[in-house]
Amino acid sequence: MKTAKNLLLACMCLFSVSAMAQKYVGGDISLLPSYEENGSKYLDPDGKPIDDVIRYSKDNGLNAMRVRLFVDPSKAPADEKREGVRQDLDYVKALGKRIKDAGLKLMLDFHYSDTWADPSNQWTPNAWAGLSNDELNQQIYDYTKDVLQEMKAAGAKPDFIQTGNEISYGLCWGPINTKTPVKSWDDWDRFTTLLKQAGKACREECPEAKIIIHTELVRNTGVLTDFYNHMRDAGVDYDIIGTSFYSYYHGNLENLENALKFMEGYDKDIMIVEVGYFYAWQPAISGSGADLSDLYPISGEGQAAYTQALIEVLNRHERVTGLFWWMMEANEYGHTGAQQTTDDWYNAGLWDDRTGRVNPAFFLLQDFLEGQADGIRQPEQARPASQDDAWYTLSGLRVSRPVPQGLYIHHGKKCLYK
Repeated sequence: MKTAKNLLLACMCLFSVSAMAQKYVGGDISLLPSYEENGSKYLDPDGKPIDDVIRYSKDNGLNAMRVRLFVDPSKAPADEKREGVRQDLDYVKALGKRIKDAGLKLMLDFHYSDTWADPSNQWTPNAWAGLSNDELNQQIYDYTKDVLQEMKAAGAKPDFIQTGNEISYGLCWGPINTKTPVKSWDDWDRFTTLLKQAGKACREECPEAKIIIHTELVRNTGVLTDFYNHMRDAGVDYDIIGTSFYSYYHGNLENLENALKFMEGYDKDIMIVEVGYFYAWQPAISGSGADLSDLYPISGEGQAAYTQALIEVLNRHERVTGLFWWMMEANEYGHTGAQQTTDDWYNAGLWDDRTGRVNPAFFLLQDFLEGQADGIRQPEQARPASQDDAWYTLSGLRVSRPVPQGLYIHHGKKCLYK
């Protein structure tokens, strides 16, 4: 009887695990080729060179990456090019193929613009300026379809597709730099028709891919509800609610948890497609943001602690199936020339600009996949794949031996040493 009971329990556990939705964790690495071209040096915790950041990420438990795409970034303003606007289709095809060849899933983030698309910038591409609404509807369908055909031909078929980036207030407002943009939240029919046309192309070319509608309305659940009610009422076809979350813009983790509860009401999977926390030089906090540095100091250790707390929140919500770190590849360390990859330092990546070494938070991301058993992550899989047997503090400092009752990184895994 005891053996039979144990067998039944094992079967029940297996069913429970296998019924869980597949989860994905990784980061946006849209600037990785540019950092590499400029000579950035990516190092492991011991200071040893990492030959390929993408494969290193795969070896250490990450299973997906995100890449943005602009229509024609050569038409972007010069200052925005210096901020990282350069991902044209050829660039994205090459990077996407690297991601797929490494065995990771690919999220393609359409910016239907020549430059940054976000809540305050959704400028129509220069080549589409002057089109009527009917012509624009056809153009967004044709463009999306053509891009996906080329991605497939290049061996870079996306698994997730964002039809727009942070489209809380619409997309394709008007020609870039116009002083009076047409904000499409004044015209929901126009906005949702564009989304349906883009989604139609996705379904035709990549029927297995999941479509993501991406906003950044965590701090305002009333507006969040209004937005996704409009998506539902207009019949916009999509699979996943995507959101950005930055404490310095959107507030504390309680704000995020409240927003997740609202999102769960739409019976969709949810992904955090952009998130970050600083390990050095935190910028000014916006009026709606929160300074969490008392709880999570601006350091490698603080970044790791924030990451752990974030994942604990996300793993309380079964519908949350994705976590992607924004600009995880940001790293100016070791540049061979005077030219930086971007004009501004972004000290919230997963490599330390000052040392080139991977931050402890990188290894904690795997905890988001907790409890899964599938072809990508097995429960007993060693993390990382390297044979490094050293112990590290959460700030990345290697120690000869751990101190009792301490929290450490060992084999890429968070461990409590007793």
